[in-house]
Amino acid sequence: MASTAPVVRHARREDVPAILGLIRELADYEHALDSVEATEATLAATIAFAPSDPSVVSPNPETGLPITEPVSPSKPARCLVLTDPDSGVVVGMALYFYNYSTWRARPGIFLEDLYVKQSERKKGYGKRLLVELAKEVEAMKGGRLEWNVLKWNEPSIKFYESEAIGAQMMSEWVGMRVDGEGLPKLAKLLD
Repeated sequence: MASTAPVVRHARREDVPAILGLIRELADYEHALDSVEATEATLAATIAFAPSDPSVVSPNPETGLPITEPVSPSKPARCLVLTDPDSGVVVGMALYFYNYSTWRARPGIFLEDLYVKQSERKKGYGKRLLVELAKEVEAMKGGRLEWNVLKWNEPSIKFYESEAIGAQMMSEWVGMRVDGEGLPKLAKLLD
């Protein structure tokens, strides 16, 4: 008998090919497939994974947070995956890392990418991933869960601003980024 609920869990090393596939699908949706530099090797080296043996996975009794490999400057990300209840195939992900609010003096989570396969939308899977992240923020006594969304992505904006999710657009903030050739240039600015 098949399960009726999807399973959300922290990614394991064996999920890397599925994660890369979802990243590529997301990039294609955002018209930026040529910008994807991620490979299975780079993802494996930069995501903190849960153990492959499911019997080992249990929450830390002190924090309630899942036990995964420790995060570090070279392995800063974690990833939740959502599997189809019937096939067990990974059909969604929430790739995230921890951040910090100086004004609140509390940790938080920055959601780098949330993606559910086109064929699996309208089943509550995106909401389920966001709920699990919110639970993790609450368990660590965090202050916020935040993410960015492309201005043209109206379906996602409407979903995030819906009463169920309750996200608020931060129109007073402008995102800033230094990457590509600008990063080494900035790093050497005062040399």
